[in-house]
Amino acid sequence: MNGRPVFLFNSTAERAAVFREAFARDLPDLIFADDAAAVDPDDVRYLITWKIPADLDRYRRLEVIFSIGAGVDQFDGAGLPAGIAVVRMVEDGIVRMMQEYVALSVLALHRDWPAYAVQQSEAVWRPLPAVQAGARRIGFLGLGMLAQAAMDRLAPFGFALAGWSRSPRTIAGVETFHGAAQLAGFLARTDILVCLLPLTAETRGLLNAEFFARLPQGAALVQAGRGPQLDTAALLSALDRGHLSAAVLDVTDPEPLPADHPLWRHPKVVITPHVASVTQPQTAAHAVIDNIRRHRDGQPMIGLVDRARGY
Repeated sequence: MNGRPVFLFNSTAERAAVFREAFARDLPDLIFADDAAAVDPDDVRYLITWKIPADLDRYRRLEVIFSIGAGVDQFDGAGLPAGIAVVRMVEDGIVRMMQEYVALSVLALHRDWPAYAVQQSEAVWRPLPAVQAGARRIGFLGLGMLAQAAMDRLAPFGFALAGWSRSPRTIAGVETFHGAAQLAGFLARTDILVCLLPLTAETRGLLNAEFFARLPQGAALVQAGRGPQLDTAALLSALDRGHLSAAVLDVTDPEPLPADHPLWRHPKVVITPHVASVTQPQTAAHAVIDNIRRHRDGQPMIGLVDRARGY
């Protein structure tokens, strides 16, 4: 060991260049390394990565693992040593992009753009009945920071906003529901459903036939959570029967979606390749540096994962 702690960076070279400059300026006492072979593993205190390295047990003095993305479901939580803190990425760039994506998707569904796209492909000029924003009920599955930020962007339009979470939450201007007992009531009042839930054992396969049946006739879906939450066959059936009017999917299972998958060609589905929110290196570097300082000062880190809950 050389005595100086190491921050090990495991991501792209482009991101590494931005992080290296920020660390040199703001945390010069830390050695910034993006080559694991160039450092003594016993000096590594912090690791940022998307996937957990197969040789994680080499880093016997590792204290914190930072996810390069907003989620941590790609980590095998059960296989991580109990003493290592896990922190998901919470940074302004991710928040802004998710606000943009959700606002774009909700407004497109509210104004029937998927249906108009089909009419354009068929050269059909036919106005569809318009619904005022105040009469359109938007519901969020998950009431974390990203969901609340997206609600802030939608609020000025006058939508009726609601949200569901596992435990009780209070948010100004938002009707909140919680727990399994209140899920059906939440779904019954939701015209456009936005899923921003993390992937856990409880949310895997949550968006299934029974779930969709509880939504009002003609409801629509924005899925920006995780692909394995969605029962694709159930979604296709609900769309084909007309119970759901449209869906915007940023995540699928698997990813990438195979070229012959029926979702690609469904007229009521809009697909984007997991781009709703992407880590921005400049703001991410500052977020990680701030969390390292918090960790050193004994303060709670922003985005610290509850290992029992998985998020």
